[in-house]
Amino acid sequence: MNATKLDNKRTILVGLAFLSICAFWQMYDNVVQLILGNTFHLNETISGAIMAADNILALFLLPFFGGLSDRTENKRLGRRTPYILGGTAAAVILMNLLPVLDNSYAREAAPFKFVSFVVVLGLLLVAMGVYRSPAVALMPDVTPKPLRSKGNAIINLMGAVGGIIYLIIAAVMYPTSKVKDLPHVNYQPLFIIVSAIMAVSVIVLLLTIREPQLAAANQELEAKHPEWNLAEDDGSGHEELPAPVKKSLGFLLASIALWFMGYNAVTTWFTRYISQVMGEGLGGASLCLTVATAGAIVSYIPIGVVASKIGRKKTIMGGVVLLAVCFLAGGVLTTVFDSINVIMYVAFAVVGLAWAAINVNSLPMVVEMCRGSDVGKFTGYYYTASMAAQVVTPILVGTLMGNIGYWTLFPYAALFVALSFVTMHFVKHGDVKAEAKRGLDAFTDMDD
Repeated sequence: MNATKLDNKRTILVGLAFLSICAFWQMYDNVVQLILGNTFHLNETISGAIMAADNILALFLLPFFGGLSDRTENKRLGRRTPYILGGTAAAVILMNLLPVLDNSYAREAAPFKFVSFVVVLGLLLVAMGVYRSPAVALMPDVTPKPLRSKGNAIINLMGAVGGIIYLIIAAVMYPTSKVKDLPHVNYQPLFIIVSAIMAVSVIVLLLTIREPQLAAANQELEAKHPEWNLAEDDGSGHEELPAPVKKSLGFLLASIALWFMGYNAVTTWFTRYISQVMGEGLGGASLCLTVATAGAIVSYIPIGVVASKIGRKKTIMGGVVLLAVCFLAGGVLTTVFDSINVIMYVAFAVVGLAWAAINVNSLPMVVEMCRGSDVGKFTGYYYTASMAAQVVTPILVGTLMGNIGYWTLFPYAALFVALSFVTMHFVKHGDVKAEAKRGLDAFTDMDD
């Protein structure tokens, strides 16, 4: 194992697990809320509560199974692979039951069918929670510490690829012209294809990555380089943050929660919103989200250059302003036009750029405020803030849309993003200008 050069091929193969996870979640966010509204006729508040369940479970499941996999000893498969295999297998089976129940209820409504759908959905979310943390932890297990930033870049790129693969498939299979006048849309073919992508990805991972041998080799290599551990343990223990730094951290975490409140509202409800407001189907919504994802990916390198010149905080605040303006524009465009057009695609591409400016720099600002030995804890703070927001916002915006009108979605999103500009103003720490990142290094801080 080379301590100076990352094995890109191996890291790409390790990233297949994350590809499968992101493909699933993209489909979950797009399709499940359509089923809840169109088939089961749930109002926006109840639908929002169900859509928030994955984030509520994640607050407990991700640290639990991540820690459990740390303590697992399997000589043949390693610590992480058993959870990846088991979680994927259970998810593939359970997810294909959802469209069966959906179609059955559409043919003949019955309470036990709805109850069965919710139970299966809950089990599916647990299955996904089983292997998300182990899948993310696999890369550091088999990658030397000096190379983990580059490894993380590839892992996150694989996740973005998984999301785009799903969006393209959905756009091709369910164009508006095909589903607009249907009384019920059969999503079973889509679920089958996505589950096949998940299964194939993990099978290839199993056949090509020998976790126990690679992890052992990495441990042996790191034992020869004790200097790599100096940043993680300087012997001073976990000291209390100075008051000014703690204040900055609090405002930064508040900012993270606020912009996730706005952004997640759109990603969760856009498919249903555009169906109600513009009469567009899953295909049209998927194309818009694909453009936004692509816009984010192509923006990471220039965003890295900009952040290196003007600093993380200014880059984030610029992204916040741009995102708020785009959301306001989205509200206007979706009410002025009767169908998706080039102007909307341009707006969503800019949304991707704005989100990249925010997302690339926020996690580094959080961990910049801590000592090396506390990076894991501070990363937990980041995810607690972002997931807590994603628990609340689907329910809150769903209630507003149901009681006031669907038009509230984009103003709601713009308002919360704009509020994060105010809280970011009080963040005075964590803004270290780093050397401009190039190539894969520019993707290091992508968030899944």
